[in-house]
Amino acid sequence: MTSTQTPAGTTTPEVQWREGTVPRGDVDLAVFEAGDPDAPSVVMVHGWPDTHRVWLPVAEHLASVLHVVVYDTRGQGASRTDAPDQAFALPHLAADLLAVVDEVCPSHPVHLVGHDWGSVQAWEAVCKPGAEQRIASFTSMSGPNLDHVAAWLRDSLRRPSPARLAGVVAQAASSAYVPFLVSPLAPPVLGALGHRDMVSGLRYYRGNALRVARPPRERRARVPVLQLALTRDPAIRLAALEASDAWCDHLERRRLPLGHSPRPTWWRPSSSASSSPWRGRVAAEARPQGTTNSTDRTGLSNSLVRRETCTVHSPVVGSTTSPA
Repeated sequence: MTSTQTPAGTTTPEVQWREGTVPRGDVDLAVFEAGDPDAPSVVMVHGWPDTHRVWLPVAEHLASVLHVVVYDTRGQGASRTDAPDQAFALPHLAADLLAVVDEVCPSHPVHLVGHDWGSVQAWEAVCKPGAEQRIASFTSMSGPNLDHVAAWLRDSLRRPSPARLAGVVAQAASSAYVPFLVSPLAPPVLGALGHRDMVSGLRYYRGNALRVARPPRERRARVPVLQLALTRDPAIRLAALEASDAWCDHLERRRLPLGHSPRPTWWRPSSSASSSPWRGRVAAEARPQGTTNSTDRTGLSNSLVRRETCTVHSPVVGSTTSPA
């Protein structure tokens, strides 16, 4: 990846961003890096209709102790493409993600964070056989595994109970906007709002519209997963997140009183989280004594995801992520 120093829409002038591209045949993915490339790496994947910029406030806060990577997913931001809907199917999106990982972190596994469609496509990558060799941990927000949801829906209808049916009805109501987004009406209506990425990103919905209706694939995650359940998110219900429980070797879930869309206040650390002891704790735990990036995949997972309830997210939600 050819890199040059660029601000990439930074909010912290002292953070130096390196910009480059990862060619993927039908699209050149715009990738942005900050921090020491030899430090533990975190790759952050945005949702719809966002771009990499949604991650910049938290990414810049972490860049002093971590190697931070953000990128514009296909069709969004600077990763423009005229590829058809089928090029946005989950296997292609997961291949994009893994290509970015291989390009920017070829020698050690990364910690992965995804929101919305960024989380959905990250699930696809995390559940690929052998993913644990390239991904040390996965933090998911507001984006379930669609195959896990499909399996849960089928099982709930095959063996109904009041609680299961209530969960299905609640998620169906929360997803009632999807038929509009996959309809011919969506492009002209959203185009009138002047948001190019919103219209371009409709291909994520159209390219995967039938995923939940199809027979689910068996998708098991060997990678440790931290699932942040945002209790004020109107689009994703808890039952859809719990659908992954049976398919993960290790899944930890934390409920947070937040809504779906990222806002700057999400990334504003509490005074205790931004203090020097917090930074020292991140540095110490990210680099356990006597270990290296290439050998300490489990140690990094424990320090960044489990023991500190994902240190990567400490600045996102401040003190609310303290272990119970």
